Amino acid sequence: MARYRGPKTKIARKFGEAIFGEDKSFEKRNYPPGQHGNNRRRGKKSEYAIQLMEKQKAKYTYGILERQFSNMFKKATRAQGITGEVLLQLCESRLDNVVFRMGIAPSRRAARQFVSHRHITVNGELVNIPSYQLKPGDVVGVREKSKSLSAIQDSLANSSSVYEWISWNNETKEGTFVSVPGRVQIPENINEQFIVELYSK
Repeated sequence: MARYRGPKTKIARKFGEAIFGEDKSFEKRNYPPGQHGNNRRRGKKSEYAIQLMEKQKAKYTYGILERQFSNMFKKATRAQGITGEVLLQLCESRLDNVVFRMGIAPSRRAARQFVSHRHITVNGELVNIPSYQLKPGDVVGVREKSKSLSAIQDSLANSSSVYEWISWNNETKEGTFVSVPGRVQIPENINEQFIVELYSK
C-alpha cells in the first residue's frame, strides 16, 4: 500500500512543528520549505487552507492514507460523542499507534513495520494489520521469538513516555490498552475542529 516515504523534515517544516518526533534538521530550519527560504513573503492563508493543513497534519502524524482517514471520519460521525474527539480516539486506538506509545517502536513508521512483519501479538494472537482497532482491555505484546530483537530492546530502553491509558510490563514485554484516551490525554497538537469543518463542507 502507498505510504509517504520522502524526507520527514520537509513535511515537518511545512507544518512548522516536528510531527515525526525529535528532528535536528528541523530545529536548524524551522520555517516552510521553498526556493526562497525564510525570506519569502507568505500571504494570509484562507480558512479552507488552514482546515486542509490540519487534516494533512493529522494524516502525516498517524501515517494514515486519505481513504482510510475519510472512512475513519465517517465512523466518527456515526459514533456517539464529539466527532473530532472520536476521530482522534480512533487514530490513537490503532495497533501501530499503541505499539509506538508503549515504546516498543521509536516511531509510528517503525511500529507499522513491526506489526506488518509479525512481531506483535494482541491477546496472545499474532496480528499483522497496523490499522487494527484495539478495545479497552486488549493486551499488546512482543512475540516470544522477537523479544531479543535489538531494535525493540533499544527502543524500550530509550522510552520514557508514560500514558495514563496504557500500562506496560517490561518483564513480560506486554502492555494493556486500559481505556480509550480522552482528548486532554492525547498530546498531539491537532485542532480536530478544523478537520470536522473541512469534511462538513
